[in-house]
Amino acid sequence: MTTPLRAIVLAAGRGNRMRPLTDHTPKPLLPVHGKPLIQWHLEALARDGVREVVVNTAWLEDQIPAALGDGSRFGLTIRYSMEGRDHGDALETAGGIAKALPWLADGPDDAFWVVSGDIFCPGFRFDAATGAAFAAGDRLAHLWLVPNPPFHPKGDFGLGDDGFGLADGAGPDGRTWTYSNLALCRASLCAHLAAGTRAPLGPLLFDGMRQHRITAEVYGGAWENVGTPEQLAALNALPPDGYTS
Repeated sequence: MTTPLRAIVLAAGRGNRMRPLTDHTPKPLLPVHGKPLIQWHLEALARDGVREVVVNTAWLEDQIPAALGDGSRFGLTIRYSMEGRDHGDALETAGGIAKALPWLADGPDDAFWVVSGDIFCPGFRFDAATGAAFAAGDRLAHLWLVPNPPFHPKGDFGLGDDGFGLADGAGPDGRTWTYSNLALCRASLCAHLAAGTRAPLGPLLFDGMRQHRITAEVYGGAWENVGTPEQLAALNALPPDGYTS
């Protein structure tokens, strides 16, 4: 039997665009349809067989373990990578992953799921077979992409006909796509970063694409990057079943 992959849920950011709501509440704890944004991910991870999760924290970080506990009520074991306590601030995505690697991977070839705690994608499946197939290969990452939202019209990456991400322009379809903040990653993508290093993930993804080692696919389900109080209110105004894929 294949051992389930672990996961990191990224929850360290300040959420400036969500102010004033995030002045007193970490963005991943803001509620959508009666439960915190991050809880939707935790329940989905547990449903799909993941058992070990790391949550990284920085802004108002004591509130997050107080709200989620040890994960047992979700069927998970949660560990907290406390970037604020240990380093004074959030380490950005790659830096946060690098700090958490001892809990995510036993070696550089190990793989794990990555999801941001402030997106809403209730239909996404952390599919065990997809994770196992990725872990058995040698790619650095596999990304899920979405159509470019209004706040990010230029997108992030192109997508080749062979399923590999393109760092330097549109794909054969003439389109670029936005990284959804859902991915499978291999530890070696960030293992060269010393714990405590502040580093974004984007440059590592661009480099990996140029090495032809990062694949991607378009996610067709409901997805929202919940960035402003208005977006949050709009989500809560719609029926929950309107956001299942």
